[in-house]
Amino acid sequence: MRRQPETTLPVTIIGGYLGAGKTTLVNHLLRTTDGRRLAVLVNDFGTLPIDADLIEAADSNLLSLAGGCVCCSYGDDLVRALIEIAALAPPPDHVLIETSGVALPGGIAASLSLLFDYALDAVIVVADAETTLERLSDRYMGDTLARQCADADLIVVNKCDLVAEEQRNALSEHLTACFANARLIETRRGAVAFDVILGSGDPVRRFAPGRSKVVVDNHASDSLLLSGTADIGRLADELPRLALVRAKGFLRDASGQWLTVQLAGKRASIEPAPVAVSGPQRLVVIATGASLDTAALHAALQRCGLSLDDSTVN
Repeated sequence: MRRQPETTLPVTIIGGYLGAGKTTLVNHLLRTTDGRRLAVLVNDFGTLPIDADLIEAADSNLLSLAGGCVCCSYGDDLVRALIEIAALAPPPDHVLIETSGVALPGGIAASLSLLFDYALDAVIVVADAETTLERLSDRYMGDTLARQCADADLIVVNKCDLVAEEQRNALSEHLTACFANARLIETRRGAVAFDVILGSGDPVRRFAPGRSKVVVDNHASDSLLLSGTADIGRLADELPRLALVRAKGFLRDASGQWLTVQLAGKRASIEPAPVAVSGPQRLVVIATGASLDTAALHAALQRCGLSLDDSTVN
């Protein structure tokens, strides 16, 4: 019988067409880890030029990076590389898989279901604000790009500083109409807040003084302590209706079991919480823009049997 892991390793898949800015985004994430250890898997080291000052040592197909992060080249054997990463001591906190420019992230996401130690966190697709509309209409590359975007939980529209507002708005309207299951994030030079791309980590980390109700990189974040008995299924239906890009929380159901509730774009998931989870029920939410619709959020939580705890950090 296979062992039951205490917790699964979250995996974020970063896809997108050639030149969209996947490399820039990955390097930005490695510089803003806030103490979390990342494992980055790439098809070939040559296709992902990690900034030289982040590399501390190189050994065969593994690069040791700053802050306890690693980068692994998987070639044609992604499953083998993932098994090796899971065996690292200590294991990473989060795994990034950067796909080739013509790969379909959905196929890689499906393969994760075969691996006992991993769980899909989100599929991120990077789109170039300058070229995406033109490429989507191209007879040769349009289908591949459209299928990449259809797999996405979050579409990062990159290089927004290089196009006029009219072109940026036209692209956003087109992507929203064609790929309704994804949330859009506009950025420049891949500078998206770490928690937006890789979730909020352990929500316990967010309950330090001054960490609640913040705006980073034009994203509003709030950390809530909650009381009550959660209707988890209803919460999973309510969260995607809110203007959120991310949410993660540890909540108890009617039986008292701890569950992890996560939202990536418009996809909500529920799974057993890590065995070590205890303390208050808590939820971290992240919205695009400089403000969060707290009234709508609190109303949704109340419909699910939850209310703000008096000890919520302000």
